[in-house]
Amino acid sequence: MSETLQSPSALLETVVIQGETFFKISNFNEMRSFFMSVVSDSNHWMFIASNGGISAGRKNSEFALFPYYTDDKITESAEITGSKTIFQIQINDEVVVWEPFSIRFETKFSTSRNLYKNEFGNKIIFEEINHDLGLSFSNEWNSSSLYGFIKKSKLRNLTNSRKQITFVDGLQNLLPYGIGSDLQNKSSNLGDAYKRTELDQDSGMGILALSAIIVDKAEPSEALKANSIFSLGLENPRYLLSSLQLQNFRSGKELHQETDIKGEKGAYFVIQDIEIEANSEKNWSFVANVNQDHSVIFELINQIKTEADLSKKNQADIDQGTQNLINLVAA
Repeated sequence: MSETLQSPSALLETVVIQGETFFKISNFNEMRSFFMSVVSDSNHWMFIASNGGISAGRKNSEFALFPYYTDDKITESAEITGSKTIFQIQINDEVVVWEPFSIRFETKFSTSRNLYKNEFGNKIIFEEINHDLGLSFSNEWNSSSLYGFIKKSKLRNLTNSRKQITFVDGLQNLLPYGIGSDLQNKSSNLGDAYKRTELDQDSGMGILALSAIIVDKAEPSEALKANSIFSLGLENPRYLLSSLQLQNFRSGKELHQETDIKGEKGAYFVIQDIEIEANSEKNWSFVANVNQDHSVIFELINQIKTEADLSKKNQADIDQGTQNLINLVAA
């Protein structure tokens, strides 16, 4: 089944991905940006614009992973909030930079962008196909009751030749625990001054916290909880905890791993060199959660370091969440 939307080149159809039905909008970027919600069987909330701008969290707006704004501000913040990926592709003696879903490279390459949302409304996929480079990249958002929000990244080589690629991929404008919606809307710059993002180098986990709880009273108030994020599926990546070096990567300059960033908007990026074989793909993921105390974070760090099948546990909880959502609707 297919149906033409208001843009002549945008097309709506149903497709099956790994046994699950998705609604696909081809060339969605030809349409005016629109706003979507992604549902969950648990207490997750996510609002996402078709250009990638996002707000998400758990329970309510006081436990946000990305800033809780109105839809116009979320849409306008697509370049600085949420998923961000930049590739350096080695072609002969030249390094070509490709930044999927960004307005920076819209006229540089011949590309197609597709948007997929599953029939249950709890998964969404953004896909960009670069016809000039013979590559396809996609982001898929999922939720897990145990692990929080999971962003899956997939890079596919559509050509018959091996490709050497260096990439930066991750999430930006991540909030620490303790920045409520009122503070974010009225005093966001003050909130930035208290932000601290640390890297646990053994596990690769990013810990987003405040140096102190922001209060009006002249008294100390220690921040005892944090938001966290880690990656799975990559071998010994380097990490960035801010967006400060992204322009250096676009310009081909060397990047330096960040382990402790203060007074800046939180972010979490992995830097990886890969060789991707002809007609093959590379998959990795990011797992982020909010409102966590010391014991939960230490347990997660231990799982990352000791459990080889953590990605499978993530997927099992995603699948269980879909089944729980089906049961809730059926009831």
